[in-house]
Amino acid sequence: MDLQKEPAPGPAHDTAVLLCNLGTPDAPTAPALRRYLAQFLSDPRVVEIPRAAWLPILHGIILRTRPAQSAAKYASIWTDEGSPLAVWTHKQAVMLRGWLGEAGIQAQVLPAMRYGQPAIAAQLQALQDAGVRRVLVLPLYPQYSATTTASVVDAVNAWTRDARHFPELRFVNDYHDHPGYIAALAASVRAHWRREGARGDKLVLSFHGIPERNVRLGDPYADQCRSTAHLLAQALGLADDEWLLTFQSRFGRARWLEPYTQPTLERLAAAGLASVDVLCPGFAADCLETLEEINMEVREAFLHAGGKRFAYIPCLNDNREWITALSSIAQTHLAGWTAPAAKVQP
Repeated sequence: MDLQKEPAPGPAHDTAVLLCNLGTPDAPTAPALRRYLAQFLSDPRVVEIPRAAWLPILHGIILRTRPAQSAAKYASIWTDEGSPLAVWTHKQAVMLRGWLGEAGIQAQVLPAMRYGQPAIAAQLQALQDAGVRRVLVLPLYPQYSATTTASVVDAVNAWTRDARHFPELRFVNDYHDHPGYIAALAASVRAHWRREGARGDKLVLSFHGIPERNVRLGDPYADQCRSTAHLLAQALGLADDEWLLTFQSRFGRARWLEPYTQPTLERLAAAGLASVDVLCPGFAADCLETLEEINMEVREAFLHAGGKRFAYIPCLNDNREWITALSSIAQTHLAGWTAPAAKVQP
């Protein structure tokens, strides 16, 4: 599915939802990864190192070696439709528009990527060209972080700086404790247990990590991850020793949020833990970090360390309970925009 050729919106509605995800390369090739990583890792929200020190490292070392390595990983999860992240985000946008329509809300819903295509600026311009006057920007990040949510806001603001006129804008900061989101996660875990006919000895909730320094400077991400994990464990009726929160995808040498997912699972396997179920609640759609890092790399590490059974629970993707929750989140933030206009008394 080529999201770069996403059609312009159809018959104009006054209101739209821009469903934003992190992004993905155009293809599982080294040149495509080089373009994607150059944009991603140049974002000062992602790498908070002074530009004068970081950019020579990025362009002189990382972009010379990492693209080929990352391309091989992307190739291992690429589908006939394209990048899983792009495919699922597009499907979520289509389904959300339908769910909103069922609720009586006629709104455009377009997918957008912070890095790669379709770009946030291009989708905002398409909505403005179609006559949309109000846009709800809904990042698909359940937990707020400056590295993700704030970067989406930056991209929107960059577009407005170059626009003579732009729609009224609203932003969703997070939905880490939204009852519908927690219920959708719990339903996906229960459905997995039913399919498998068994539960792992421990449910591991793996969230994407960020540097500890970010948290010390005031980023609420870690607290929101812990809140999500506790609410989900409570919804599933799990005792404290039946679940575990970890953080994955560490990059660089700085200390990131702990405990780290792979070393933790290796230690547990070596200590005799036989089976685990692993869920990544911070990802709204399956992607490289879930399908390759967790379901391939971490799986292999756990089994190699002595574990007997590793079960990965897919992200919410196009789960109906999840789209219902997403619709509820959108409707809350669309309130007042989609109600019939009040009559002016003479």
